[in-house]
Amino acid sequence: MKKIIFFHLLNDYSGSPKVLSQVIEAVSSKGADVELFLGGKGGDGFLSSVPCVQRRYFYKRFENKYLTLLSYSLSQLMLFFRLISYRKSSTVFYVNTLLPFGAALAGKLLGIKVFYHIHETSIRPKPLKLFLRWVVERCSSKNIFVSHFLADAERFPAVESRVIYNAIPQEMARIAAHHTYHAQPNDKFSVLMICSLKAYKGVGEFVKIASLAVHNKQIEFNLVLGASDSEVAEFFSGISRPENLTIVSRCEDVVPYYQKANVLLSLSKPKEWVETFGLTILEALSFGVPCIVPPVGGPVELVTDGKEGYLMDSSQVEDISARVEFLQKNPEVCFRLSAAAKLKSLSFSVDNFESSVLGVFNER
Repeated sequence: MKKIIFFHLLNDYSGSPKVLSQVIEAVSSKGADVELFLGGKGGDGFLSSVPCVQRRYFYKRFENKYLTLLSYSLSQLMLFFRLISYRKSSTVFYVNTLLPFGAALAGKLLGIKVFYHIHETSIRPKPLKLFLRWVVERCSSKNIFVSHFLADAERFPAVESRVIYNAIPQEMARIAAHHTYHAQPNDKFSVLMICSLKAYKGVGEFVKIASLAVHNKQIEFNLVLGASDSEVAEFFSGISRPENLTIVSRCEDVVPYYQKANVLLSLSKPKEWVETFGLTILEALSFGVPCIVPPVGGPVELVTDGKEGYLMDSSQVEDISARVEFLQKNPEVCFRLSAAAKLKSLSFSVDNFESSVLGVFNER
């Protein structure tokens, strides 16, 4: 197999580095010569222990969005010049997300094939997104999209493209396969949301939904955030937290939360951030957990309204709270949704994901 050099901007516990770690593991297991260029000095994330040589390049985030944009631009300029020493060969530059454009420009200049794995559509400011699309149009040899929605929303007619759905890691899939969903009315009914600490992810809406259900002592809410304790403290300073809400920061192992969950909420605000797939949704489905998700974007390819869960806009906090209480009081509905959820998750197997990824590199 070819030498593959992967590029990613920020290592954390979000979806795009998690998927990239799976790609790296898949090609490494087949004997590929692999390197990873990763932005920033350190920090924990899904890419921290992937089986390949890691090389760091400059990138730093700031509270000020203009400083962050300047830092990002400088990071890509430095990455571009760092890659000039590479020469045309059987190497492939694999750019994860639209952001590491310095690698794509260097690959184009050097005559190296550039593959893009595109995860996002909600990029701001708009001029940045237009520029990043321009780079893809001129530099990419092949695009991989995480959903048909994203492939349609961000189509590049001149670039060969394919959809490869994300999959959950093999070990998580094994645990999920042996998990039995419970929805007993006398136990605590657990409502789960796992996301990054961003307002557009619906964190505030989750708190409101929990507040609306605080009278029902049988329902508990768990919010698992990809953020540090200090970031969580700063975000929630001045925000009243209901007593039925537990907030967990920077959790490496989310399996125990799926195992106790009765329903998963995904509350991204479509006007600010459109979910292009929803890896936490797929993870929940694999554990047989019904999901309430946005009615637009990639989640619609995972959940059919009334079958594996429900399609509801995050602004409908009263309706979502009422739906949660309905599920808590009607375990037979939960079991029906759970069975369909588990069945649906089987369509997104690790084997399908890995064979599709390997097929991308084996194509001439």
